Amino acid sequence: MLTATHRHDPLFVISVAAELADMHPQTLRQYDRLGLVTPRRQGGRHRRYSPYDIEQLRQIQQLSQEGVSLEGIRRVIALQNRVEELEEQVGDLRQALRQAHRESGRSRVFAVGSRGDVVTVARGQRPRPSGRELIVWRSSR
Repeated sequence: MLTATHRHDPLFVISVAAELADMHPQTLRQYDRLGLVTPRRQGGRHRRYSPYDIEQLRQIQQLSQEGVSLEGIRRVIALQNRVEELEEQVGDLRQALRQAHRESGRSRVFAVGSRGDVVTVARGQRPRPSGRELIVWRSSR
C-alpha cells in the first residue's frame, strides 16, 4: 500500500502508465501538452508518472466518457489539486495547534528586572526581589 508521501513519486514510464490507465501512450502525451496531467521528467526528456497521475488519468477517462469537455476536466482537476493542497495545509495547522496546546500546559513565569531585562523563572521558584522588579504570572485555574 502506498502512503501519501509516495503517491506522487514518479515511478512509471509512459508505456506502463498507459497500460495502467488503459489508454494509448499518445493520449497521455496529448494530456501532458494540454496540462491535464503533468508527469515529472527524468533527464529533462522522459516522462515518469506517479500513482497519483494514474488516478488522474483514470478520472479523466471517466469524465470524458460522461461527456465532460477537456476544459471542464482541466478545471475539475485543478480544483481537486487545490483542495488537496488546502487539506494538507489544514493538517499542518492542526498539528501545530496540538503542539502549541501541549506546550501551553507548561506555563512559564517571567520576571522583569530594573533594567528592563526579562528573565524566565522556573515553576515554583521566585526571583530574588530587590524591590524594583515587576513579576507577572498567569493563574493556572
